[in-house]
Amino acid sequence: MSEHRASGPPHTAPRLTLRNAVQMAVVPAIDLLQGRPVRLVQGRYDRVLGYGQRSVELAETYAREGAERLHLVDLDGARIGSWQNLQLIGQVVRSAGVPVQAGGGARDDAQVRAALQLGVDRVVISTAAMGDRDRLVKLVKEFGSQLAVSLDARADQVVTEGWAVGTGMGLIEAAQRMADTGVTRLIYTDVLRDGTLAGPGLTMLSQLVGLGLPVMVAGGVSTYQDLTQLRAGGAEAAIVGRALLDGVLSLPAALAAAGGRAPASAGA
Repeated sequence: MSEHRASGPPHTAPRLTLRNAVQMAVVPAIDLLQGRPVRLVQGRYDRVLGYGQRSVELAETYAREGAERLHLVDLDGARIGSWQNLQLIGQVVRSAGVPVQAGGGARDDAQVRAALQLGVDRVVISTAAMGDRDRLVKLVKEFGSQLAVSLDARADQVVTEGWAVGTGMGLIEAAQRMADTGVTRLIYTDVLRDGTLAGPGLTMLSQLVGLGLPVMVAGGVSTYQDLTQLRAGGAEAAIVGRALLDGVLSLPAALAAAGGRAPASAGA
């Protein structure tokens, strides 16, 4: 497994020269399945990695360690097509004390509005964005920067509906469509890397960043070098899940590696 990619001890961050570096956020991911934090390997519901923490307590821990934003995914909602863990997401919002972006069940304006009313800072849509263009235009017009569009790609082809259905549209083509429609932020996930600790998808990053939209990258991050490469590539943020849950990375040291404001406790 790719846990062995790092050349040193798991929590030994590289020495970095952060002067004049572009700041990149590190956003811990909490994927919810039946109310519990899990990771799906390559987005497959038959390859679930379970963790013993309670979701709210995990979110509070990340906030204490310096996270300035959390990324929550309602995996049940992604599969069914409507929020299934929204009340729990609301509890996280109230307890963590940092902005929360959430996706997985928002496929129409009512679902987006329901999340925002619970205090979610930003709603992530995917299936809704890849459907009817007029519906996307309406969503963007109503919610603006409170929306982010997640482009989840398998072999550079965008997939939707819990990563189960191919759209037949290439990643860059879809991203250009989002830019043309007025979307203000993209989240890019290489599905085949997600939950694998195999390193992030860097090949398409420069083209995505070149469209002029902020790009958050999810999937595969497992080393501090991954973070510095994403930062160098122009990513606005790295969304990190399994590497934090497995202890492969520490959040304080990851914040330092990304060029962000690291807590005094970081061992970077």
